[in-house]
Amino acid sequence: MNDPHTFDAFFESLLQEQPIMGVFRNLSPAEAVIRATRAWDAGVRNVEIPVQTADAMPTLTAVIHAARERGLSVGAGTIITTEQLDAVERAGVAYTVSPGWDQAIVIASLSRGLPHLPGVATASEILCARRHGLRWVKAFPGSVLGAAWISAMRGPFPDQRFVVTGGMTIDLVSEFLNAGAQAVAVGAAFSSDQATEELARLIRAADNTD
Repeated sequence: MNDPHTFDAFFESLLQEQPIMGVFRNLSPAEAVIRATRAWDAGVRNVEIPVQTADAMPTLTAVIHAARERGLSVGAGTIITTEQLDAVERAGVAYTVSPGWDQAIVIASLSRGLPHLPGVATASEILCARRHGLRWVKAFPGSVLGAAWISAMRGPFPDQRFVVTGGMTIDLVSEFLNAGAQAVAVGAAFSSDQATEELARLIRAADNTD
């Protein structure tokens, strides 16, 4: 298996000082490219396409091709089977994301050289991730866990890095970032000009942070 510390470094470079992540679920290929393009134009560098069904693979492929034209990479989310791993690896994803903790998926993804972001919702799952050398995790579902959960977990795990997804709205982004999350994933907000501009402002502010 590849060194997980290398994959932590990957997420560090991808998400450090990049507080907004785009996640576009259940969209056609054309719609997803339009939404991803809005996100990229706003300054987002990191886009994930969930592939909970095989029907999502053409969307993933279309967004990967569009991202390559900008020199960017794309991740695949909702990975819960090794068959999905095989498909997204062939498509050319840069990393994988799961909704929960599954040791078999973690090992299978890392063995393919694909950095993996496992979903966690408890201290026990964070401990499992740390046992495998993973310092970057996905807090899911964020809207249910709440920002206070991030603050609480940063107590015993001050070096843990959290990407918050699940039900995130523009109003919740700053709340979670202020609680100690490194990044927040949003999707529908990029369909609104006002929300997109607010997200772009947060990205610019992070870029200007010393």
